[in-house]
Amino acid sequence: MVGRRWFARARHVKDAALTPLTARRGGPLQGRVRVPGDKSISHRALIMGALAVGETRIAGLLEGEDVLNTGKAMRALGARVERQGEGVWTIDGVGVGGFAQPQSVLDFGNSGTGCRLVMGAVATCPISANFDGDASLRKRPMRRVLEPLVRMGAQAVLRGGDGGDLPLTLIGARDPVPIVYEPPAASAQLKSAVLLAGLASPGETVVIENEATRDHTEKMLVHFGAHVCVQSFGDQGRRITLKGQPELAAAQVVVPADPSSAAFPLVAALIVPGSELILQAVMTNPLRTGLLATLREMGATIEMLEVKIDGGEEIADLRVRTSALKGVEVPAARAPSMIDEYPILAVAAAFAEGVTRMRGLKELRVKESDRLAATADMLRVNGVKVEIEGDDLIVHGKGRAAGGGMVATHMDHRIAMAALVMGLGSEQPVNADDTAFIATSFPGFVEMMRGLGADFS
Repeated sequence: MVGRRWFARARHVKDAALTPLTARRGGPLQGRVRVPGDKSISHRALIMGALAVGETRIAGLLEGEDVLNTGKAMRALGARVERQGEGVWTIDGVGVGGFAQPQSVLDFGNSGTGCRLVMGAVATCPISANFDGDASLRKRPMRRVLEPLVRMGAQAVLRGGDGGDLPLTLIGARDPVPIVYEPPAASAQLKSAVLLAGLASPGETVVIENEATRDHTEKMLVHFGAHVCVQSFGDQGRRITLKGQPELAAAQVVVPADPSSAAFPLVAALIVPGSELILQAVMTNPLRTGLLATLREMGATIEMLEVKIDGGEEIADLRVRTSALKGVEVPAARAPSMIDEYPILAVAAAFAEGVTRMRGLKELRVKESDRLAATADMLRVNGVKVEIEGDDLIVHGKGRAAGGGMVATHMDHRIAMAALVMGLGSEQPVNADDTAFIATSFPGFVEMMRGLGADFS
């Protein structure tokens, strides 16, 4: 019963007191570390393990608040979820379409990914479930994910705002129907919700992407025994076809280190003089490496070592050294492969020489915060010239940042971490008004960075 006690102990971040923190310039960052497991894969491993038959074993699971809330949801839906040790979890699944009626609200805290993916998995099961989250998640739009699920036969009872916000009740389809769906925006969450709903639907469910997004759902579905066909579509898109009503079989999952989390110590090493870090076993899936490509264009020294394939995902150690960076233009087409990394890229751009223009960031407006505005404010309050033109972010880098500002983090873990990294290279300390939400994706971030030489207090 270790897992039950773990869930009972897990602190719900939305109830935590404010945790301000200040980052100061110090000595070089040195060391070899492994950041926590990939959040995207951790969510999907829990959900697919719950939909499989038999016991799935997951190693390296990210034990952050977002993922723990997905695990609690799987337990509420009838799967047996147990923690066996640090990062090691087992799940006895209920099979496709086998979710039980939950006796309590499915509370996803701060996690849009967990909430939207579980909506997809529930939408074609003959049950109803209440979905909710913290104050930040309640502000995030849900209607665009509900639209295709309703087409598949689900019903949604909205009790939040006019935009389909939480809380809401989702009534699963008793006779689900497959659909052909073209997401209105490049979103792995939308694609994944429809594919998960398609598992319990007869026939073939098809998702057509005009721009390819991270493909962890497709790869993991195949890993658990589903039949998925992926074809090229247009210049940059994909047509994904899922054959419905498979019997998913339990499988072992080894979660690689999260590239979105690795981005923070990586950029810190680039901007703090004399630094050299090795980040171990980082996922280098081509649909997740937009930040690496951009930083290399800016002049970053980043080497890939020990490259291998594990569980269908590419993995490598990354060696990064302090580098002189220059401003670049980041094309909109790159956004799906680095959508979570723009706040920390903006920090790198502030320490580059010249203008960096990041195009097509509309999707940042509906993250944990209006991440586009929050990123601009973070830079501006620390003496960096920055503009927003339409959906573009323009940073006027001068190779340094003055610092000295108080960053409003807006309950957004990535803004908080980006602000702290900025302070490590700035002339004056940078203050983050609240860092409690870092635990949603990167538990132990502050301690790990201190171990590498960061001055946080």
